[in-house]
Amino acid sequence: MTRDATFEDGREAPLNLGALDAGDLAVISGLVQDAVFPVSEMRWEARRRRFALLLNRFRWEDAARERHGPERVQTLLVIDNVLGVASRGIDRAAGDSVLSLLAIGLEPDEDGTGRLILTLAGGGAIRLDIEALEVRLKDVTRPYRAPSGKVPQHDI
Repeated sequence: MTRDATFEDGREAPLNLGALDAGDLAVISGLVQDAVFPVSEMRWEARRRRFALLLNRFRWEDAARERHGPERVQTLLVIDNVLGVASRGIDRAAGDSVLSLLAIGLEPDEDGTGRLILTLAGGGAIRLDIEALEVRLKDVTRPYRAPSGKVPQHDI
């Protein structure tokens, strides 16, 4: 006996993506554009060579936005093979300060190492020196209505 499809069968699944090359990274960069996070949600684990952010990601991929309004979802952005971390324009002591991620760029070296640059609104940036590109993006909560009720806008 077959069963009829249910509404639950048609819902969108949480994102769980990886990037091992520049093309994959461009997709992840587009998905995290306009994600916001408090400074307190950045983690650099030197021994594990891992940098992680817990983001409140705007759901750019949401095709039903017109029906239910703009949504965000909490998402883990995990970067492995990190050799070092530096930042500018971030007051790490202000744990309640909220940052907005605009893009993730790759500056590769010829030997496969390089730098990931996380560009932040307001001129801030996080530079990750990497041995190899390995980035994961995973939604960890159900989507929720964006508190602003608006789609992020950018001046061109």
